[in-house]
Parts: sequence; C-alpha cells; structure tokens
Amino acid sequence: MIKINLVPTERKAAKKKVAFDISKQVTAVCGCITIATLLVMGWRFRVLAADGKRVDDGITAAQQETTRLHAIITQVRQFEQRKAALQQRVTLIEQLRSQQVGPVKMLDQVSLALPPTVWLLELKQTATPNEVLIDGKAMAITGLSDFVANLEHSGYFEHSIEIVGSTTEVTGQDEIIKFEIKGTFKDPSAPAALPASQVKAKG
Repeated sequence: MIKINLVPTERKAAKKKVAFDISKQVTAVCGCITIATLLVMGWRFRVLAADGKRVDDGITAAQQETTRLHAIITQVRQFEQRKAALQQRVTLIEQLRSQQVGPVKMLDQVSLALPPTVWLLELKQTATPNEVLIDGKAMAITGLSDFVANLEHSGYFEHSIEIVGSTTEVTGQDEIIKFEIKGTFKDPSAPAALPASQVKAKG
C-alpha cells in the first residue's frame, strides 16, 4: 500500500502563494504612491503656473499703472511750471504797476501846480531815489515863483523846491525865463518808513 504525505506540499504551496501576494501588494502600493506623487506634482505645477500667471498679470498691470502715473506726473509738473511762470508774470506786472503809481501821481501834481504862464520842457529823475529835475520856461519870474510855491504846498515833495538855475532869454520884445528846479517827490498815501533806530531795535 502506497502512502502519500500531502502536508508539506500544501505548506510550500501556501508559502509561495503568500510570497506572491506580498510582492503584488508592494507593487500595487508603489504604483499608487507613484500615481499619487504624479498627481500631486501635476496639481502643484498647475498651482505654480496659475500663481506665475497672476504674478505676470500683476506685473503687467503695475507697469501700465506706472506708465499712466508717469504721464500724470509729467502733466502735473508742466502745470506747476506754467503756474510758476504765470505767477512770475503776475508779480512782475504788480511790481510795474506799483512802480508806475509814483510817477503818475507826480505828473498829476506837477500838472496841477503848473501856472498858465509856465510850461515844461523836460522832467527827469536823478540817481537819488525820488529826486526829479524839472526844466521849463516861464513868461515872468512871478510864474516861476508861483510854480515853486504850488509844488511846495502840494504835500508831495519832502523838502523845499530848489531853483538850480534860471536864465533870461529875449525873444523880440518878450523876455522868457528859462529855469531848472529840483525836488524830492513823496507819496503821502504810501506807508512811512520807520526810523533807523526803530529798525535796529526790531532787528
């Protein structure tokens, strides 16, 4: 009678089956890890690509905004330059007007002080501030004296009018007095200058 022992054979087969199953599971796990890694890398790549696109869009928008602001800044600078130029013109015009007020008032006062028998030839300003020389002619010495008196009483001359010189010209039967007088004009409406002592005290 022949006996067959099947126990060892079954154990070996079981061991081989277990070994086969473990290797298959390891392969499956590695495959899953690989797929998961690829998915994560793909997702990360897409996220980085999206972030890069947003950064590029932000840079483009910032460059466009910079260009727009640069144009605005240029316009503002041009406006400020024009404003400064206009302000200088206005200041210059105001200075010219203020400088013209004195001569206009002086001419008015000289014209008002002029007697009918006196006429003027020239009126000029000397190097001294507000000092003027007046050249003219009078039909009589009384006309000249009246003219000087009228200027002194007008309140627009600081000191007594000085007769620099006078000559008599004979024209036919008439004698004409040619004269030159000098005076210092002042504007009573202008603010008076402070004395030197007060200026030093304030300084």
